[in-house]
Amino acid sequence: MADQFHRLLLAAIIFFGLLLSFCHGGVTSSFVRKLEKTIDMPLDADVFRVPHGYNAPQQVHITQGNMDGSAVIVSWVTQDEPGSNMVLYGTSEDNLKFQAKGKLTQYKYYTYKSGFIHHCTLRNLKVVGIGNTTRQFWFTTPPEVGPDVPYTFGPHSYDSNSTLSHYELNPIKGEAVLFVGDLSYADNYPNHDNVRWDTWGRFVERSVAYQPWIWTAGNHEIDFAPEIGETKPFKPFSHRYTVPYKASGSTAPFWYSIKRASAHVIVLSSYSAYGKYTPQYKWLEEEFPKVNRSETPWLIVLMHSPWYNSYNYHYMEGESMRVMYEPWFVQNKVDVVFAGHVHAYERSHRISNIAYNIINGDCMPVDDPSAPVYITIGDGGNLEGLATNMTDPQPKYSAYREASFGHAIFSIKNRTHAYYAWHRNQDGNAVVADSMWFYNRYWGSVDGSITTIS
Repeated sequence: MADQFHRLLLAAIIFFGLLLSFCHGGVTSSFVRKLEKTIDMPLDADVFRVPHGYNAPQQVHITQGNMDGSAVIVSWVTQDEPGSNMVLYGTSEDNLKFQAKGKLTQYKYYTYKSGFIHHCTLRNLKVVGIGNTTRQFWFTTPPEVGPDVPYTFGPHSYDSNSTLSHYELNPIKGEAVLFVGDLSYADNYPNHDNVRWDTWGRFVERSVAYQPWIWTAGNHEIDFAPEIGETKPFKPFSHRYTVPYKASGSTAPFWYSIKRASAHVIVLSSYSAYGKYTPQYKWLEEEFPKVNRSETPWLIVLMHSPWYNSYNYHYMEGESMRVMYEPWFVQNKVDVVFAGHVHAYERSHRISNIAYNIINGDCMPVDDPSAPVYITIGDGGNLEGLATNMTDPQPKYSAYREASFGHAIFSIKNRTHAYYAWHRNQDGNAVVADSMWFYNRYWGSVDGSITTIS
C-alpha cells in the first residue's frame, strides 16, 4: 500500500485559462478566435444526466482533506432521501476494507431546496463506493511532501464543455486542479437558480470525482440576496464545496493553504474582508513564515480578482488587495499567482509596484526578480463570453495576452525548475500555443525565465 501512496507522478493542472510568456515589450496574440454567441447547453444535455439507479450518488467531487494531502474530502449529493452516509474504500475495487462516515447538510435558497449533501474525509484510500445504488470512483493520492518531488498541476456553456474535453484529451494527464473561482453562474439566473449548481456538479464529475480540485471562491459564488433574508454570502458554495481550512489555522473556508508534493499553495478570498487586522489579513501574516521552502520550494497563490489586468473588464478591482499584500509576496518570493474573473488570458513580467509613497510619486510597476509572475486565467468558458476589449497601448508590465478559451499545465520538475504550457481550445490536443520554463524564486536563478510563443 505504501508504494501506492508514495508514487512520484507528474500531474496536470487545468486553470480556467493559463497563458504565459516572458519577453519584454509585451505581446498581444495575433490569434483571432471566431466570435460566437455564448449560449447555455440545454438542461437535458447528456453532460448533465442524472446517474442511473434510485438515489444514486451524484455530483461526486473530491478535494484535499488536510494540510499535507494524506487525506481526501469526498462530497456527493443524494436527491431522493439521505441514504447512507458511509463510504467504503480501499486499495482496489475488490478490497474495500475501510469505511468512514460523513456529515450531512441541506440548504434552501429562494424556492429551491437542495438534495442531501454529504461530505466525508477519507484516509489511506484508493477506491470509493457510496450510497444505495453504489458507484465506484478511484484516484491517486499524492506523493509525500518533499523538495524535489515532481508534480504537475492541471472547467455551463458549450465553451466550458470544450475546455474540459480538451483538457481530458491532453497527453499530459492531471493529478490535481487549481480552480480560481466562478463555478455554476447560478446567480446569473432569476432567483439564483440553484438547479444550475446541480447540473454543474454533474457536468464536472467526470474530472473532479477522480482528481482533487483546489477551490477558490469567485464573485459568482457570493450569492448575496438580502431581499429574501440571505445576508450571509457564499451559502450554496459553502454547503457544497468544503475545504480543509482549519488544517492551516484559518477561521473561514475562503482563505486557507495546503501542501502538495513540492508546492505550498495559498488560497485567498477577493470577496472577504482583507484589510489590516481582519481575520484574513492576520492569517496570511502568520501563514507566510510557516512556508518551509526547504520542504515545499514552490510557492503558489490563488485568488479570483487579478491584481494586474490590462483588459477593460474589472479594471483595477484587485488594486486595494494588491496594495495590502504585494509587499509580502515580494518579500517571500512567491513564484506564481493565478487569478480568474477576467474571461481571457494575460501574463505579466516579474514586476512589483511597492515603491510608491505619497512623496516619491513612483507609482508604476517595475521589474523585480523577487516578484511572482501574475497570470489571469479566466478563459475556461462561461455564460458571459470572452473579454475581448483590451487597453491600448499594452502596458509594459503585460508580457502576453490573448482572448481565447483554453487550459494549461504547470509541471514541477524539481526544486529549481517547472515547465508551463498553455493550450487553446481551437488547436489539437497536443499542441502547445505558449510555453515557459519557470526558475524557482527561492532555489533557482533570479534571471528571467525562458519562453516560447507559437
